[in-house]
Amino acid sequence: MNPKPKIHVDFNSAIDELGRLPLSTVGAQEDIARLGLTLKEGMEIEVDDGDNLSADGIVRFSDSENIWVAEIDWKKLIYKDEE
Repeated sequence: MNPKPKIHVDFNSAIDELGRLPLSTVGAQEDIARLGLTLKEGMEIEVDDGDNLSADGIVRFSDSENIWVAEIDWKKLIYKDEE
């Protein structure tokens, strides 16, 4: 089983009432390009801030923002310094 691709996000940049994270930031776009990913609805990914936080995410398309976003369970954030 292949590991989930890891994409950089800013956990402070939630864009809607669902708390989804944009995958349109420079860091996310660099990771997507480097990994050669084509984002698809329902794709499983790992989102990571490059510092202390990560979470499992599901790729969704935000029609209202017209961008790809990551849907995460905010109750299941992983704090790396506590592992």
